[in-house]
This record gives sequence, C-alpha cells and structure tokens, in this order.
Amino acid sequence: MKKMLFMLLSVLILTTACSEESPSIRVRNQRATKANVQFKFGTSNTVNINDVAAGQTTSFIEVPEGYCVANAEIQGESVSPAIGFTVVNDKNYTLVILEGTTPSLKVDDEDK
Repeated sequence: MKKMLFMLLSVLILTTACSEESPSIRVRNQRATKANVQFKFGTSNTVNINDVAAGQTTSFIEVPEGYCVANAEIQGESVSPAIGFTVVNDKNYTLVILEGTTPSLKVDDEDK
C-alpha cells in the first residue's frame, strides 16, 4: 500500500513539475498618444494589439514560443520603433513603449 501511494505521489509531482505554460505578452504605453503594436513570430504568425491608449497596460494574451519582432505605430509620430526578442514558455512579457523625444521600446519579462 505504501509503495502504491509513493508511486502515485511521485507521478503526480513529476507531472505537475514538468508542465509548461505558453508565453504571454502585453503592451504598456508610456507615451501621451495611442499606439498600435504588431508582433511577428518566426512561424509567420502575427498578433496585433491595437488602440493602446496613453498610460494604458493591456491584458496578457498567449503567443507562440520563438523569435518575435515587435513594431509600434504611434499616433502623431513619423518613427515606428521596432525590437526583436525571443519568447519562451513559462514567461510573461511586457513590451513597453517608452516616453521621450524619440519613441523607443523595451521588453520586460517575468516568470509565470
């Protein structure tokens, strides 16, 4: 009985410890005007997060794992900043549209 309980507990722990969560991404707009962001993944998948208002942070959405290029179109700006980064499972990513004279981007990540 003890052996069976031990095996069952071991399988449960291994199954829980080895499961991965898909990566998620969101946008934080620190500029004074709204922005549209396109995330293009190596698999040709494209995810758009549009109409991100000034000071707004969107909800997380799940995305595929892999290399990603993000392009931001910012209202009233002639410059469309871009950034490339690798997206991996078990992480949340926040693309931050930075305030400043010239629009720029950074990516923050955290464990899920």
